[in-house]
Amino acid sequence: KTRGKNFLELLADPNDVAECTMQPIRRYNIDAAILFSDILVIAEALGVDVEMPGGKGILVPRPIAGPEDMHRIPEKIDVKVKLAHVLASVKKINETIEAEGLGVPLIGFSAAPWTLMYYMVGGSSKKNTDVGMKWLKQHPKEAQKLLDILTDVVIDYLDEQVKAGVHMVQVFEAMCEHITEESFYEFAMPCMEKIAAEMKRRHPDVPLLGFARDAPYGIAALQRAGYQIITIDTAMDRNVARAALQADADARGVAPAGVQGNFDPTLLNKEGGASFEGIEAEVTQMLKDFGPQKLIANLGAGLSGKEDVEKVAYLVDCIHRVSEDMIAKQK
Repeated sequence: KTRGKNFLELLADPNDVAECTMQPIRRYNIDAAILFSDILVIAEALGVDVEMPGGKGILVPRPIAGPEDMHRIPEKIDVKVKLAHVLASVKKINETIEAEGLGVPLIGFSAAPWTLMYYMVGGSSKKNTDVGMKWLKQHPKEAQKLLDILTDVVIDYLDEQVKAGVHMVQVFEAMCEHITEESFYEFAMPCMEKIAAEMKRRHPDVPLLGFARDAPYGIAALQRAGYQIITIDTAMDRNVARAALQADADARGVAPAGVQGNFDPTLLNKEGGASFEGIEAEVTQMLKDFGPQKLIANLGAGLSGKEDVEKVAYLVDCIHRVSEDMIAKQK
């Protein structure tokens, strides 16, 4: 509010991005910073306008109407130029973390290709939710070309984030609710595989996190692709998730991936959320289900703005306390 800018305008200024990234680290006892950004910066870099009017979700006012509109999308861009503001933000954030002596790593991220395509052809997070699948069915050749372009840009974008200073990266396939399982494996998953393979080639020591929201069937495939941390949403049973990853790893004679998730953020709401006792009970259950090791304790969905900041602080401190107790008892 003090800046007088909307969300997208904030993202264009590295100083604002750094401040927004730093605020939760200063306020809560969390173990990592997450780059303050948006999943559609790549769409903007490709020349597709994005709007975020309050209460209406994400809007793309001029989506790619059909194959005849593909000429609008360049086959390649220089992310060092088109997304220079994001890369400058990464450097500014790390400088601020060091200057304030906070000593936490920075997590970068990108939307995955299917999610980007979903918005670029459908134009909205809440309307026209079937347009992406129509492209896959009616225009598979052009859809694949668009996904290939997006995959290459995502790789370059994550590569440059790492070079700028992020310590790990998450690939976020947010719109699996709007793709069939069959099409997920045919179109979305090969992109995720290519991203993982290329990022491991370029940066073998940088951890990769993979998240396919609303696609619980895909977590073992993400593990096989090389993602070392699999993010679990609130819809998936924790024990089932761990068991699926363990079974896949056992079949290949390797160690299973770690997991991230999946506390229900609605329990933190000021109105209708859980009590402190309820939060602790759910934290304890989450840590029992997942186990306190090889886990990044996090939310299983995004915040809504209805949360009580005191409950958020209690959640963070409770996770530290309960997990430390569990680990101590295991020794």
